[in-house]
Amino acid sequence: MQSRKFAVLVMSAILVFGAQVAALAQGTGEGSPAQRLEVMRSKLDSLRRSLNSAVASLNAKESGDKTDADDPRTRLRGLEQEVNTVLNEVNDLRAKQERAERIETAPLEKLETAVTDLGTRVQNALQATASARSTASVASTEKKDKKKKKKFLGLFGGGGDDDKYADLTDATAPGRDRELFEVAAKEVRKGNYDTGRLLFNTIITTYPDSPFLPLSKLAIADSFYLEGTTSALIQASQAYQDWLTFFPTDQLSDRVMLKMAEAEMRQMGLADRDVSRARKAEQRLKAILQQFPKTPLKNDVDLRLAQVQENLGMHSLKIARFYQDRFERGLTGPRGAQSRLREILEKYPRFSWRDEVLFRQGWLYLQEEEPDEAAKYFQEIVRDFPNGDYVEKAKEELSKIGAAIPEADPIALRYKPKPERPGLMNAFFKNITGSADVTVDGDGVLISKGSGKDKSDLIDLAAANNGHLPTMTPQPIEQRRAPGRTFPQGTTPTPGKAPAKTPAPLQGTPPATTPTTTPTTAPTGTKP
Repeated sequence: MQSRKFAVLVMSAILVFGAQVAALAQGTGEGSPAQRLEVMRSKLDSLRRSLNSAVASLNAKESGDKTDADDPRTRLRGLEQEVNTVLNEVNDLRAKQERAERIETAPLEKLETAVTDLGTRVQNALQATASARSTASVASTEKKDKKKKKKFLGLFGGGGDDDKYADLTDATAPGRDRELFEVAAKEVRKGNYDTGRLLFNTIITTYPDSPFLPLSKLAIADSFYLEGTTSALIQASQAYQDWLTFFPTDQLSDRVMLKMAEAEMRQMGLADRDVSRARKAEQRLKAILQQFPKTPLKNDVDLRLAQVQENLGMHSLKIARFYQDRFERGLTGPRGAQSRLREILEKYPRFSWRDEVLFRQGWLYLQEEEPDEAAKYFQEIVRDFPNGDYVEKAKEELSKIGAAIPEADPIALRYKPKPERPGLMNAFFKNITGSADVTVDGDGVLISKGSGKDKSDLIDLAAANNGHLPTMTPQPIEQRRAPGRTFPQGTTPTPGKAPAKTPAPLQGTPPATTPTTTPTTAPTGTKP
């Protein structure tokens, strides 16, 4: 019985800091120096607060040497001092970065290694002191130590609601984990993310057998996602990944994976900037379709994948334009442009600028005196993009080389209007913001943002069912937010009749969103 209790306490400690250690291992070296420093600061602050909470939950010994190395308080306080030392080093580097001084890579990597090591040692220390902390927590219920209540994590001690939170976190009691769960959710909705996370962590550290523990871990990840800063989104993605490691077969797994992809999408820049976030988002979205081919979120995943690939396709097209311009000036060969264009055609079939890609590829083959190969690209334009900007030029090139001009596909002719390109002002403002035009759900998996919710979140359903979610078939996010388009773009439904069903996307069908980049004006003549 005793060994079983110890195993439960050890598992509790692992759950508490498993996310932090995994995040530290995965997040090393990710982002700019400023982002890496902010992530380290946030993690160290979380370690410090957790250690402070653990120390506060232990009763001081009435006799004996209080500096004994075997005393749990002494051990945890020593680690707390180490965390503060490393935190000071991080803050020094942040100040240096804010003064626009150059930061070498070596100090950053050294600090990240130190933070990872600290996370591991703190985890081990909490495992070793879990039993002592549990005993002290029971004793504190009888003593009602108000001073300790007001010291809790340096946050709860100003009277009023602070005393209420101190009562909640002071000691264990039946049903208190549910109350903590509900209060923590309210704090997160109000934007008090640190407070909410600490209350959720109290459930994990104090109630190791609570049915609310798994969802508390997921709610902590939601709190980072809702906070929305760059460092918070990095930590949200890592916290979601850690949750999936513990609960890979949970019914919320597909939602969590989608939220990880959206965390990357929210950090995406324009196509002419770094696309590493877009590539990560694409990988995560494809993984959802591979692991959950029948997920009810498929429509949402497809929409986001099309938008991410639009960004990646435009990135490759800009590079292809650059290489083709150099080829036309006699500075290089055509291979650089051809490889980029081929990549777009193979990887991004729904790219909305596909007709330009086809025309450029065909034109390059003409320069290499391969008219049969070039004709294939011009014919695809005429057949699949009859309303596009390049159809007439494609017909002209086919006539020059004596190749057949195919008939336009009737479905493409009717349902694929000329793509709308962003105007100069739209492109100007997009360049100012630097953010990609993508569709993401701003709410978390369990918690929606804002305090005026009508109690329809999953976290409210879990609270009403004692920490459990019933078996369910979740609705796709877009269906929960607003009805989708029920008739093809560019058509209007006949009065009194149901809108026509949208046909399956054709190869080259533009996505629902408008591209975020400014097109290059199509030049006259035969050159693209």
